[in-house]
Amino acid sequence: MFWIFWKEIPIWTYNYSMMRLIPLLLLVVVSSSCDARNKEKNTPELFLGGESDILSDDEDRASKAIKKWSSPDGKQDGKPLSKKPYFWDHTKVGRHVFIRVIKNDNRKGLLEVFLKNPATGEYEKFKGYRIKIFSGRPGPKFEQGDGQAPEGFYFVSRGRMNPKSDFHLSMDLGYPNAFDRSHERTGDFLMIHGSFMSIGCFAMTDCSIEQIYTLVHKAFQNGQKYVRVHSFPFPMSEENLSEQEDSEHFEFWKNLKEGWDLFEETRRPPNVEVEDKAYVFSEL
Repeated sequence: MFWIFWKEIPIWTYNYSMMRLIPLLLLVVVSSSCDARNKEKNTPELFLGGESDILSDDEDRASKAIKKWSSPDGKQDGKPLSKKPYFWDHTKVGRHVFIRVIKNDNRKGLLEVFLKNPATGEYEKFKGYRIKIFSGRPGPKFEQGDGQAPEGFYFVSRGRMNPKSDFHLSMDLGYPNAFDRSHERTGDFLMIHGSFMSIGCFAMTDCSIEQIYTLVHKAFQNGQKYVRVHSFPFPMSEENLSEQEDSEHFEFWKNLKEGWDLFEETRRPPNVEVEDKAYVFSEL
């Protein structure tokens, strides 16, 4: 549209007011192209995130969020949570939780929540949440201040839940874990949290973190001791990993893939230990 506009009007007819329109036209072009690249929609399997009707400076925001997302009559901005765009199934709240993060890149980062089927003991995918942003790129975190979000095997306990976070609500992953410490990696306070910004954490937006926080909180109430959180650079298929053979992180990612594969085979999060500075996995 911009170039058609430019050609149809002789250059000598431009004045100051018309020149002021150019940045606006460019903004329209850029915005249109961004919209064209973002065709995703909320579905029962994927939630893209959004703002909450509970304010982040509300002292009771955690309890209000838990009540909202646990209730059969819960609503967000007056809309029933069971309907579009939330597609929320409150009947599964309280089941044991497993979280898997797939970093990909900042357009396609995904946090997957799996819930334990009480009949089979297997963990079934409940919902995927688009990560609004994480800092850095695929690859592990090495040191404080490098801006990287962690990769590896972590867990959230009751004590790592923060109902009064500066980022609406949050949960601490417990970085550095035993593996990280064995490699002398440094850093702290690496979180899954709300809001639209991140430095080394996974920012989910306020509406998404309320859902995730509620699921984890209710799982703790129902006896789960801690929630395992596995963080990967990309889906750990043989094809995806083979494309990274020249990466400096290839051997590390091969080790991560062992944990990915065991969950895929058993549908149960594996037991994770560290021996000789490497992750070692076994079935629970």
